[in-house]
Amino acid sequence: MRYRTLGDLRVSAVGLGAMPLSLEGHPDERRALATVHAALDAGVTLLDTADSYHPPGAEPGHNELLVARALAAYGGDTSEVLVATKGGRGRPADGSWTVTGDPRHLKRAAEGSLKRLGVEAIGLYQLHKPDPAVPFEESVGALRELLDEGKIRLAGISNTDGEQIRSARAILGDRLVSVQNRYSPEVRDSEAELRLCAELGLAFLPWSPLGGISRSALDGPSRLPGAGRFGAFHEVAAERGVSAQQVCLAWLLAKSPTVIPIPGASRPETIRDSAGAADLVLSARELVRLDAQRNGGS
Repeated sequence: MRYRTLGDLRVSAVGLGAMPLSLEGHPDERRALATVHAALDAGVTLLDTADSYHPPGAEPGHNELLVARALAAYGGDTSEVLVATKGGRGRPADGSWTVTGDPRHLKRAAEGSLKRLGVEAIGLYQLHKPDPAVPFEESVGALRELLDEGKIRLAGISNTDGEQIRSARAILGDRLVSVQNRYSPEVRDSEAELRLCAELGLAFLPWSPLGGISRSALDGPSRLPGAGRFGAFHEVAAERGVSAQQVCLAWLLAKSPTVIPIPGASRPETIRDSAGAADLVLSARELVRLDAQRNGGS
């Protein structure tokens, strides 16, 4: 496993997005725990979760509790594992995703996450999504208060634009360490934010990083059109004797030294394969070939 920097910490170049272990169609507990343990065995030291990763209408925190149980049951050393969680979203019974950026709610949410994870302070706490009904600076102010109170060690933001990133940096200073936006072969709307993170030295955590190559847990029933749409990723994979998912993650890692993808997984073999991307170095020619693939074009 190769490593990258997140704030003042060293974490694995590829993390685990634990969300698929708790949404609709999630595996049973035995397989879920085995998936987290396989990630740890492969050298993954960044586990990403959120209080809203739970079945529709259920109590918040299913995924956080699962991650906590997996760490407690692991036979090896977990002292260098960073658990990143998020607050500010909810999942009512209809399966939709709500947004609540009220500072009082965020502080209560962080308290709940703290208890479920069973830690003295949350390693990385992230605002899940800006709330259009609440001034962004007020939501980020709640993160600052949590930092000052010692309830969280580092802060991050998610689903944000460049102006919001700069605003959060002005409020939190060096204690803002990460931005988590959607970025993949299929969705590249955050290229400007990725570049800004590289400029500011912030870790950029692409969520749903395999979009266009593999289905996200957010996408519902499979809608992938097959290898043709982003064929170059599959072609390079065949030439290298690895999976298209590995090629995709290696492509992301080559974007910037601050990129740390967090692919989801619901089976041990999936995260083992993803972790292998940390050691896959693509050539300049391969990267040009992959960059040219937008919505299936070349």
